[in-house]
Amino acid sequence: MANLLRYTLVERVVHWISAIAYTYALATGAAFWSPHLYWIAIVLGGAPTSRFWHPWVALVFVAALFWMMRAWLADMRITAADRAWGGAMRHYIRNEDENLPPIDRFNLGQKYFFWAMLAAGLVLLLSGAVLWFPELIPWSWRGLRYAAILLHAASALVTTGAFIIHVYMGTAVVRGGFTSIIRGEVSPAWARTHHRLWYNRVTGHRVTDR
Repeated sequence: MANLLRYTLVERVVHWISAIAYTYALATGAAFWSPHLYWIAIVLGGAPTSRFWHPWVALVFVAALFWMMRAWLADMRITAADRAWGGAMRHYIRNEDENLPPIDRFNLGQKYFFWAMLAAGLVLLLSGAVLWFPELIPWSWRGLRYAAILLHAASALVTTGAFIIHVYMGTAVVRGGFTSIIRGEVSPAWARTHHRLWYNRVTGHRVTDR
């Protein structure tokens, strides 16, 4: 059987746009958050350049998030199959995928990552707008400014942790996951092992054996 299309070209392009935009926004944000990381701003063209592009590139990241929400919303709903998979996650951690319940196109961890990035991305957008245009916020509302600073930093930490786990799982734990977001295709054997319900659906096969 020929390889299966897992991600369309548009999905792959948007995914990599979001990844690159997020990495840039994270790097420049970290540079201004801690003096110990200020060297990042220097490497990326200097403080004025980093300060100018940080919010604009962040908007690109949020736009990509909204696109993925529209495209993948149906696939990201948590189902009974996801809950069963979550109950057996110890096998996933041990790289014993053959012992996991069948799952659809995305597993529970991928869905949690999606929703965490989407929720934190919205917080980053709203709090970032306050920090981007502080002159529009009256000083009498200084509590809003302080809250925006704390929320921006907290949500950035959430996305950082989620992003690190996502990259690690996609590159070191699940072999073939990283190449699928580059080439867009996976082998039938990979699909049967990691996303059997999705394999059944796209091929019309019914695989019941483990």
